[in-house]
Amino acid sequence: MIQAVILTLNEARHITACIESVRWADSVLVFDSFSADETVALAREAGAEVRQHPFENYSQQRNAALDAASAPWVFFLDADERATPELAAEIRRVTAACPEVGWWIPRHNVIFGHRMRGAGWWPDHQLRLLRRERARYDPHRAVHEEAVLDGAAGYLENPLIHYNYETLRQFIKKQRQYTDYDAGILHRQGARIKGYTPYTQALRHVWWRFVTLHGWRDGPHGLLLAGLMGYYEMVKYRKARQMANGG
Repeated sequence: MIQAVILTLNEARHITACIESVRWADSVLVFDSFSADETVALAREAGAEVRQHPFENYSQQRNAALDAASAPWVFFLDADERATPELAAEIRRVTAACPEVGWWIPRHNVIFGHRMRGAGWWPDHQLRLLRRERARYDPHRAVHEEAVLDGAAGYLENPLIHYNYETLRQFIKKQRQYTDYDAGILHRQGARIKGYTPYTQALRHVWWRFVTLHGWRDGPHGLLLAGLMGYYEMVKYRKARQMANGG
């Protein structure tokens, strides 16, 4: 009834523990983007089915994984995520008895060794439990992908655990990638960005993360991450303005 599907690229550090956390599923599929490390060997050693598919973007990869899956229900998780026994029991219950075709799952993010309680990283709902034939991803949405459902969605209570950014270097690398993509979206949408816009957007973002989204609950971690995200909001708008000016 339920197949856990794990998308991977060079996830040797995480893959075994991730598979162990979904032993309760009826089957486990590791959908790999031709890893150069031991990911594939470790996944097979742990008893998972492995298929490989060239990576184009996140939405296309998830659609390809849906096509490759064999069970009526697909539970997507990333290699740096873990499912708890409580979440497993809840998934079993709703897939057996409820009419919804998709389920949003709350997610605890562990960032720099701290489990976040606010700032947008909790409850951080992810649409990851899908009735396979009633879900599809927009292939034009390269990142921040989200399934489009043919039917209703519900919300689970028990969370995934996400071992997110471990170091500042890792965080910076990922945010640079996101700002490139998001700035391109602003540019294609024809956003009119004035000289002061990057700075006002940065201040608004810091307030939103730290106050509106309760980043203050995380103390120094919340302040640091609100500040970092505000900075990269400024970078995003600067890049979009440079694109608009032909830079």
